[in-house]
Amino acid sequence: MSDNPALSIQNLTKTFGKKVAVDNVSFDVYPGEVFGFLGPNGAGKTTIIKSVMGFIQPDKGTIVINGHNAKKEYEKAMSSIGGIVENPEMYSNLSAYLNLKMYAKLHDNISKERIDEVLELVGLKERAKEPVKKYSLGMKQRIGLAQALLHKPRMLILDEPTNGLDPAGIHQLRDILKKYAHEDGAAVMVSSHLLSEMQMMCDRIGIINHGKLIRICSIEELTDQSTSSSKYRIKTSDPKKASVFLSETYSYKVSNLTESCFDIEVDESEINECVRKMVESGSDILGVQKVETSLEDAFLQITGGGIEIE
Repeated sequence: MSDNPALSIQNLTKTFGKKVAVDNVSFDVYPGEVFGFLGPNGAGKTTIIKSVMGFIQPDKGTIVINGHNAKKEYEKAMSSIGGIVENPEMYSNLSAYLNLKMYAKLHDNISKERIDEVLELVGLKERAKEPVKKYSLGMKQRIGLAQALLHKPRMLILDEPTNGLDPAGIHQLRDILKKYAHEDGAAVMVSSHLLSEMQMMCDRIGIINHGKLIRICSIEELTDQSTSSSKYRIKTSDPKKASVFLSETYSYKVSNLTESCFDIEVDESEINECVRKMVESGSDILGVQKVETSLEDAFLQITGGGIEIE
């Protein structure tokens, strides 16, 4: 991975009326990595991506793409970037091939062989002569990816690229992006609200919520966090009384589940003492079971909840 970032964002801020969509966000994306931009719908991901791609002007902050300031050197900055924001825009009455041929004219030295190559890459070569209006949503996503890759951008940005793709298409997309970053040395940034997809696709992730960048970490670090805390499910004759006692006396994080069970987050070294104190307080303990903490649980702890996990 290069020491020089392909994308550098510093102190980016954008408001719409009274709503702060992006709040003083800074991060870098490097050649040779797939960087996942993860957060709930409405967290500010698309606003940042549109700012990077020049579709909207941020209120404050700087964006540098492959060494070029996006505001001062707009054309140079944009020449090395490719991407999909929301739904790919195509001429629906024209074929996929003609759409790509027209797009190729916006760039220098894109050959017919390169058009064929990207069509093959996204699995649309056999249907390239059909009009785009006959394409499914997943096929439109594929042709959008082909368009984004056509001029071999050194910075590729995709906003929710798995929308409309079936499992096979998602797997193919994942392989394409990892190869493009790891073997071809490009920088790839992918936004999503699906943690499961980011886990299998990305090298690092940036977590954003309510317009603020909460954390940047590797998938391994997030996985480690999911195994560092312990959760226990306790069955008792009076779970309400027991959970109130624990939350008030020990400030443990307690979640009521059913009329007989609740979950408690507590260090493994403390669980025996915790149960003993519950018994002393008058709670009848009917069972104690350790609950495995998932990657999604760790993510929800970081964001404070409010994210779609599938």
